[in-house]
Amino acid sequence: MRKTRILDAATQEAAEAAAWYERERPGLGFEFDHAVDVALDLLEGELPPLAPMPGSARTRGVKRLMLRRFPYDVVIQITNEEVLVLAFAHHARRPGYWRDRIRA
Repeated sequence: MRKTRILDAATQEAAEAAAWYERERPGLGFEFDHAVDVALDLLEGELPPLAPMPGSARTRGVKRLMLRRFPYDVVIQITNEEVLVLAFAHHARRPGYWRDRIRA
């Protein structure tokens, strides 16, 4: 089983998204946090089927896990040692902004 590590920038993204949802409707931020926790639990167990990312990110082991109910992907890079969470990326905002976080 691989260790899961989350980049600080990704943690900040999830917190900002949860805060935005909470402002939109009280309790919705908590539901977003819960969806993130469920996704991270899946990544810490036996990896579920994951969608590859398009383009050059695919060849570098980058995949995504879509959150349920929210338009966000958990963007991860899988190595022999760990599952690295690169971003919590909105489906329609700033596509590919996280690419500079990919490890060589």
